[in-house]
Amino acid sequence: MVLTYIHIILIVCPLIIILRIVFLILMKDKKTSAKKKLRVTPAKTMIILGSGGHTAEMLRIVKLMDYKMYTPRIYVSASTDNISIDKVKVIEENQNDYKIIRITRSREVGQSYISSVWTTLMATLEATSILWSEKPELLLCNGPGTCVPLCIVTFVFKIFYTLNITTVFIESYCRVKTFSLSAIILYYFVDHIIVRWPFVNKSLYDKVFTCHN
Repeated sequence: MVLTYIHIILIVCPLIIILRIVFLILMKDKKTSAKKKLRVTPAKTMIILGSGGHTAEMLRIVKLMDYKMYTPRIYVSASTDNISIDKVKVIEENQNDYKIIRITRSREVGQSYISSVWTTLMATLEATSILWSEKPELLLCNGPGTCVPLCIVTFVFKIFYTLNITTVFIESYCRVKTFSLSAIILYYFVDHIIVRWPFVNKSLYDKVFTCHN
């Protein structure tokens, strides 16, 4: 009898997890989400910086945000990216409701794929710790690889109803026809993908929104 119960658990638990994953990826009720009321309270926002041009694009968006509605702000930057940190300090010069967290980059430019396995594992463990301790309500990212572990860990938390974080991937302005590798990887894990150019907005991708501004 005990073995029978164990067999049932071993069958039912994986099945529930699989169904939950399918629901998160494919079965979102668009009508329900469209009827949701506009948020009137501030959202704790985590902003992932991808360095270089990605940081410039993200901070350009941050400058246009209503800080009163996106507070506190947690910036996550690669541990080797000092330039992005300096840029954050400039735009947040007169604000005191933000913090900066450093994380291991999954793969540095020119790093071998073999050695990147270890750094990716480290980044994933750090992402788990950061998300669990900070518990943001909104996660904004635009690549490159720094955001991948954070988005995937967020998705895992959602599977087990642990954290409810809305994830938004903003595709780089330079992607005028095709998605970046980060967007392709994260398409099944994030809630929304925003693109700048309408050519990228294929009807196949129901999570994609095109920004015309």
